[in-house]
Amino acid sequence: MKKRILALCDSEKDYLDNLSAFLRQKEEIPFELHTYTQVEKLLEFGKNERIELLMVAESDFSYEVSQLKTGRTLLLNESGVIRGDNVRNIDKYQKAEFVWQELLDSYADMLTGDEKKLRTRKKAVIVGFYSPVRRCLQTSFALTLGQALSSQKKTLYISFEHYAGWNQLLEQNIRGDLAALLYFCHEQEEKFYCHLQSMTLRIGQLYYIPPAYAGQNLIYVQSKEWKKLIWKIAEEGGYDYIILDLSESIQGTFELLRMCDKIYTIIREDEHARGKLAQYEELLRAYEYEDVLEKTSMQKLPQFTRLPERIEQYCRGELAEFVKKLIMDDLQIK
Repeated sequence: MKKRILALCDSEKDYLDNLSAFLRQKEEIPFELHTYTQVEKLLEFGKNERIELLMVAESDFSYEVSQLKTGRTLLLNESGVIRGDNVRNIDKYQKAEFVWQELLDSYADMLTGDEKKLRTRKKAVIVGFYSPVRRCLQTSFALTLGQALSSQKKTLYISFEHYAGWNQLLEQNIRGDLAALLYFCHEQEEKFYCHLQSMTLRIGQLYYIPPAYAGQNLIYVQSKEWKKLIWKIAEEGGYDYIILDLSESIQGTFELLRMCDKIYTIIREDEHARGKLAQYEELLRAYEYEDVLEKTSMQKLPQFTRLPERIEQYCRGELAEFVKKLIMDDLQIK
């Protein structure tokens, strides 16, 4: 199936080159990309070819350009003044990642539900992290393993923490989050895929969906909705591995653990921690989740003299070395 055409037009050559280079390195881009620094060449091309999405700089947006038959036109706004009828204005000088997100949002809005898949995919391996023991380095462990995996496999990290503070930690203006993605879970495959990609960001090579900003709203989400979302991502997202950093502050934690191919539970040897773990195991057996225990690797972490201060530093240090050995031995990834 031929990809739809995305045309970029901007007489500011450096900007056009940088944006097109950024888009071309997106392996999931569903478009055939054409670039123009001259409006005349864009108009000539548009006479003979259907342009599904046209992204044009405000300074190059003329009456003739507005008359091109396109699926949708996006205006790279330079002045801050909204222009054009039936044209989506987006900030030209924001981060390229955010331009990409707005482009995908616009494309998703255009899809009708009849589109065929443009990619062949295999289901991702789901790796779950859950421990009844608090403050045990579960999130640090999960993020470190995610970053270690992502150096060789396309890996997505999903946190179910209520107050993750990622906006502040990563100093990013996050546009969509896990709660927003739930809203699109019932969409047709290609439409959901576009929304998924538009909300997904990266730390180094590790992809992640920003945790829900208002995490308390997650407690009302039923377990069947979580299961549908995770299966949909695993089957349609194009990832090799999905990391679930779970907590009991959502419905259906045991059900999500059952979905996992591998589970890591961090343990400690003090009396209080042993009691929590024993109760957790008793509950799994009582509710007939013995299969969760069978897939679980209990991990007692060594004492680390120093842990990374920032999320993007988790790929190195003592914890990273411990995790790299673990995935080589346990997940058979070298």
